[in-house]
Amino acid sequence: MRVVLAQPRGFCAGVVRAIDIVERSLEKFGAPVYVRHEIVHNRTVVRSLESKGARFVNELDEVPEGAVTIFSAHGVAQSVVDEARARGLPVLDATCPLVSKVHVQSRRYVAQGRTLILIGHAGHPEVEGTLGQVDAPVHLVSTVQDVATLDLPADLPTAYVTQTTLSVDETRDVIAALKARFNDLVGPSTSDICYATQHRQSAVRDLCRTVDVLLVVGAANSSNSNRLREIGIEEGVPSYLIADAEALDLDWVRGAKAVGLTAGASAPEELVLDVIAALRQVEPVEVTQMNGVEENIVFRLPPELRRVDGEADGLQA
Repeated sequence: MRVVLAQPRGFCAGVVRAIDIVERSLEKFGAPVYVRHEIVHNRTVVRSLESKGARFVNELDEVPEGAVTIFSAHGVAQSVVDEARARGLPVLDATCPLVSKVHVQSRRYVAQGRTLILIGHAGHPEVEGTLGQVDAPVHLVSTVQDVATLDLPADLPTAYVTQTTLSVDETRDVIAALKARFNDLVGPSTSDICYATQHRQSAVRDLCRTVDVLLVVGAANSSNSNRLREIGIEEGVPSYLIADAEALDLDWVRGAKAVGLTAGASAPEELVLDVIAALRQVEPVEVTQMNGVEENIVFRLPPELRRVDGEADGLQA
């Protein structure tokens, strides 16, 4: 059996930064540190950090007074920031810088007097955080049909932003519908779309041209991982989302000459290696990696956690 690895796959720079923030906080301030929601959508990552002393909570009222508090990579609403500040909690913000950029854009558009439209999936933590960035109504749309049902006049000054875990391909039709619907519409350039999302989806489309089955390593609640599986199905390849090697049904790959293997942006490479080991239970495996984009983006850590001369002595709220 030939196993073809997508390139790129797995961790993106935002996920690496978020995990580093938790690990370095534990090193510097000691256990426990408290993280609001899963730092990223992957139980293996969460369990690993829990074993080192991280405590994951749903809301800030579960955080003891004075405890180091970390916001997840998906970002939080302004009300959460205000609550942490009111309680004097020392906070480290692990929000992905690309998500933070969307927050800044949202506030800027509303300050310009525009009605804000958010392209995203209802209930996703990133969407909830973005919806809570402005003190004004935000209209959430996911599909072209949602755009058609917006009860807004065509000449209303409007602006749109997008959930970062959606690719250019996913948002193209919705943006086109918005442009056709409104006469005075502005929005970010396509370069503001999350690079990692676009790269991983493009890699899967290329991968599907050469494999019989696609396996996507990622969590069931990971938006970008689910989308990778959907793309495989769209390309006509039987595709399965698995949390880890234990979730692999070997009957899916029996008789396959080439198995494609990728991972969502919050899935560690160790899980990919575990799946390869499981596939070797079927027959000998030859592993190759497709040509693809080499990602070299690195996001800086908060000043409190940088290992440089003159590092801050303590964490300020």
